[in-house]
Amino acid sequence: MQNQKVNLVNKALGSSKRQGSERLYTCPFCGHHKKKFSVNFELNVYKCWVCDARGRDIRRIIRRFGSFTDLKEWDQLSGIVDFSKHKFELFPVKEEEVAQRIDLPEEFKTLTGKITPADLRPFSYLQNRGLSKYDLLRYKIGYCSEGAYAGRIIIPSFDLDGYVNYFIARTYNDHKVRYKNPSASKDIIFNELNIDWDSDVILVEGVFDAIFSDNSVALLGSTMREESKLFQQIIMNDSSVFIALDHDAEKKAMDIANTLLKYDVEVWMIEMPEGKDVASIGKEQFRELKEQATLIHNNQDLILRKRVMSL
Repeated sequence: MQNQKVNLVNKALGSSKRQGSERLYTCPFCGHHKKKFSVNFELNVYKCWVCDARGRDIRRIIRRFGSFTDLKEWDQLSGIVDFSKHKFELFPVKEEEVAQRIDLPEEFKTLTGKITPADLRPFSYLQNRGLSKYDLLRYKIGYCSEGAYAGRIIIPSFDLDGYVNYFIARTYNDHKVRYKNPSASKDIIFNELNIDWDSDVILVEGVFDAIFSDNSVALLGSTMREESKLFQQIIMNDSSVFIALDHDAEKKAMDIANTLLKYDVEVWMIEMPEGKDVASIGKEQFRELKEQATLIHNNQDLILRKRVMSL
């Protein structure tokens, strides 16, 4: 069986050479010219000794770099159940829900086109926060100058079918109430239309944080319930999760990690600088922090982390 698994990884990554109990490949993440990507089939782990990309389930390599057929064969060899062929569910079956869809404010004005003199104030606010014209276009960002959301930037959330299911309204006029939420449920996956569940999923607190980090989902807070749509999508897709909450939300980040570990999710913790969030440090520095993320193997890692944080 191990030889069959080696052949599947070879198909995904190319030729390998044996070194002790491991096999070495060209790293699919950094592409280093030497074979520095180590795969240990007995321990079911992998690591690149150059870029430090690592994981504790080789299946993720097949899923990301192999074919769908190879993944099915891997699952058969590993005895992994194909849930689609069975009538039981990982989570309790709920009555079919009607997808939440809402309207943007009537006064909504887009910032995705040519900027007019009337647009300058909200546009300058977004520029000062580091957003580019590409960001405005990608996230369909606009604003309201009148009505219930006057003086607020509007960032809509789109579901998988491209419908608006929520939006955030953030003041650009220094109103004492920074955010004003619409009368709708927050149990949605913010901008799920943009999420690739087969890639690393990054959990951040706010929508602006999500704009500055690739493949991110805004929690719209700092907690995540097991019953939430976001949590269940992560579990059903077996996504690798990077948690990047603010430094002062470290305990809540560990609570999320602990819950994900119960479902054998691969969890990484990104250490955020004190007093900073993803949006304030920018895209490049955040990428560097992500490369330095810590893999959480089990609850003991979280206990150790808590002890370090308390020093």
